[in-house]
Amino acid sequence: MKKSLIALAFGAFALGAAEFVMMGILSQAARDMGVTIPQAGHYISAYAIGVCIGTLILVFGRRVPPKKLVILFMVLVVVGNAMSTFATGNLMLIVARFISGLPHGAFFGTATLIAKTVADKGKEAQAVSAMVTGQTIANMLGVPAGTMLGEFLSWRLAFGVLAAWAAVTIVLDLLWIPNIPAVPDKGLAGQFEFLKKRGPWLILAAVFLGNGGIFCWWSYVSPWLTRVGGWSSGMVPALMMLAGFGMVVGGLIGGRICDSWRYAGTAALGQTISMIGLVVIFLIPGGHVGTAIMTFVVAFGLFFVSSPQQLLMANAGKGGGELIGGATVQVAFNFGNAVGSMIGGAALNASGMDYHFTALSGVPLALISVVCLVVYSMRHESNTGAYERMREIQV
Repeated sequence: MKKSLIALAFGAFALGAAEFVMMGILSQAARDMGVTIPQAGHYISAYAIGVCIGTLILVFGRRVPPKKLVILFMVLVVVGNAMSTFATGNLMLIVARFISGLPHGAFFGTATLIAKTVADKGKEAQAVSAMVTGQTIANMLGVPAGTMLGEFLSWRLAFGVLAAWAAVTIVLDLLWIPNIPAVPDKGLAGQFEFLKKRGPWLILAAVFLGNGGIFCWWSYVSPWLTRVGGWSSGMVPALMMLAGFGMVVGGLIGGRICDSWRYAGTAALGQTISMIGLVVIFLIPGGHVGTAIMTFVVAFGLFFVSSPQQLLMANAGKGGGELIGGATVQVAFNFGNAVGSMIGGAALNASGMDYHFTALSGVPLALISVVCLVVYSMRHESNTGAYERMREIQV
């Protein structure tokens, strides 16, 4: 793998772990901050809101070269996670999570552009998936490690380690990322020109609804595993590792299919897998085997859609809106996470804390997401360009 992609993957790891580790240590953080589990869901929502607002960095930093942008984003990661480490109360932790989320969408929008630029011809989706692999490995290794720290030592250590990781990433960015020119400056309005078309809105709706549906359940996966699956809290880190492995596999397979087939069609396939998984989660009574399998399946589908969705929006913004286009995916993703967390919390309260209903509350959102992707694929991907992207392979 090219060194530039490794540096980007390190950044994606820091952001992916910062985003998802809270799900594994939610119970410990809630207890330490003196709030209930549904109230602790605000730590997830605060990060997601930070992602949405942080995209403005790209609006006003459009003349800044991509390399300098990703370094700036890592500085914010250091600050936000350091604040989480030393949070003295509920409000401070919410603010720290908000700051941690600010660089997320902007980073992935910029990193997608860099990955596409350095990629070999015809392997753009695989280059993007290699960058996103940092985020999926964060879920396979970083989140379980953070969960273990929370279970056996202190949940604060997880954020301290992430702050240090981001500091190391800054050094790698300086050494390995090439100096790529800034995107064409089309002015403030020109960056959003692509949003006048109907197609990008279908993709953003699919991202928002799909992830909102999954996060109705995923936001509370840790207590779901213990109370429905019957797992001990000490086994949750291992199950988070299983979920992370599903994300890695899903991301890599989705990237390969995406390079050879329809982008939106690939995303629709992955979203369908996750939707079916949510239905099964609601129906199964519990047990070790069933909950472990479904944790893997939904996680697989969650990142199967990552590369195609990033590329769809980055391509939609060609001509000056590439960074914003790539970033809007993460905005929609995290806005969906925030709404999903709230809906899942409401489902818990309405059902008397029955964790089956978190999955059920997400099914309608996931179904509409699939419909949006299928409609986009049928209307905008009739010519896949697959023939032009064929490559000769010597056996």
